[in-house]
Amino acid sequence: MEIFDQYAKNYDQWYERPFGSSAFGLEVACLKRVISPFSLSLEVGVGSGRFAQALGIPYGLDPSMELLKLARQRGIRGVLGRAEALPFKSLSFDLVLMVVSVCFFEEPLRAFEEAYRVLKNDGYLVLGLVLSDSPWADFYKEKAKRGHPIYSHARFYSFGELSSILAQASFRVERVCTTLFEEPQDQEPVKNQEIREGFWREGGFFCVSAKKIN
Repeated sequence: MEIFDQYAKNYDQWYERPFGSSAFGLEVACLKRVISPFSLSLEVGVGSGRFAQALGIPYGLDPSMELLKLARQRGIRGVLGRAEALPFKSLSFDLVLMVVSVCFFEEPLRAFEEAYRVLKNDGYLVLGLVLSDSPWADFYKEKAKRGHPIYSHARFYSFGELSSILAQASFRVERVCTTLFEEPQDQEPVKNQEIREGFWREGGFFCVSAKKIN
């Protein structure tokens, strides 16, 4: 998306601010709860590479060249492309990660089908995202109404919708963790560091591990 080229540095610098920095650390910890051991992995929608770097994921794909430049500076092997048409051979990876990117995909089902194709048998798709069930989705939707350049392009899915799309793409949800149990805001550091097993709609960030069904 061109909008990410335009706002690449602003997007990346968000993670340096008090809220962004503390939320990032908590989100990484939550993702680690649902990620199984892996050998070869890919992040789709890698952005500026912060999550891939923190989680030891060497390959990243993104449609934004400006964000990929930042990812490459963090040691990620960045590839330009779209989630709906991955430029990788089938059965290549044992883990595909998608963090805060599903809401920007044009065709989430197609993106999940492509993840299925490039995953090895018994591979995992791991998602980190905001769901529409959460009060945090309303917070970001309000920003979109006020003309936020990035959130105005986002579409949030409910846990039920997400589970259904994953099932259509032949994935089975295996584990879910939830964190960010606070009133929505984006200025002050996160105080509540709790990570809960399962889906809790009052949370703000959800981590989902889904296994490829052969």
